[in-house]
Amino acid sequence: MSNPASPDIICIGSVLWDIIGRSRTEMIRGADVPGRITRLPGGVAMNVATTLRKLGLTPALLTALGTDPAGEELLAVCQRLGIRTEHVHRSATLPTDRYLAIEDPDGLIAAIADAHSLEAAGDSVLLPLTDGRLGGIARPWPGLIALDGNLTAPLLAEIAVSPFFAAADLRVAPASAGKVERLRPLLANPRVTLYLNRDEAGLLCRAPFNDAHTAAHGLLQLGARRVLVTDGEGLCADGKAGEGVLTDRPRAVIVKRVTGAGDTFMATHIAAERRGATRAEALAAAHRAAADYVAGEIGS
Repeated sequence: MSNPASPDIICIGSVLWDIIGRSRTEMIRGADVPGRITRLPGGVAMNVATTLRKLGLTPALLTALGTDPAGEELLAVCQRLGIRTEHVHRSATLPTDRYLAIEDPDGLIAAIADAHSLEAAGDSVLLPLTDGRLGGIARPWPGLIALDGNLTAPLLAEIAVSPFFAAADLRVAPASAGKVERLRPLLANPRVTLYLNRDEAGLLCRAPFNDAHTAAHGLLQLGARRVLVTDGEGLCADGKAGEGVLTDRPRAVIVKRVTGAGDTFMATHIAAERRGATRAEALAAAHRAAADYVAGEIGS
């Protein structure tokens, strides 16, 4: 590889601005209530990279950002945090992506992810893994990759069989229930660990599950080699082919935010395993971090 100072992990996927409205009042369709609106860096790849950086790792982003002010501002945030951005694809014709969500005390009411620029950039975001900067055909990237389902379905299917990913430890999240079907080509890949919530697991298996434990079993029966399934305040599960399913239950907290909780769980789990934690230790660490996150104070 051309860069002797390789990152600890590559985060591939969405980096955008989260615009999130939160209210302490329960809401129904058409509700107009007081609350707080925040704007902060987001997207699965960004959230995972930010948490990994807080845990002492050096992540590099592979994503698409516009050269517009929103993109420049995101780039500056990444650089301040110590997240590597030298391989980010920049476009003068595509705007920086955005995400809009509404939350109440029960969680997410609705969200719209505008990741069209990432989708339009296509395989351009992956070039550093093919042209020698981070990897190539003779020496594919040999380490951790966090990958999210905001990439297009054809590109994710290509990644599933690509020789450029043949040596990677792939940690994959769908980004949303609406994009979970995009992960189907990756399901039985022996290098893939899937991070899903219970509803997403049900969509991928095309069958409902009552808890994370049965969801993990269902995914293993479908051919998955390793799965992590969360279920809000319910049990979470780690299923591994040939080694069974472990479960853990998070402590009860007052939920103040939900957007980004799954990304925090994923990043903490990855970091714990990289440090050598056992499956049970990594699962417990991830659950603690997610509980801390959702109980966090709402920013202004």
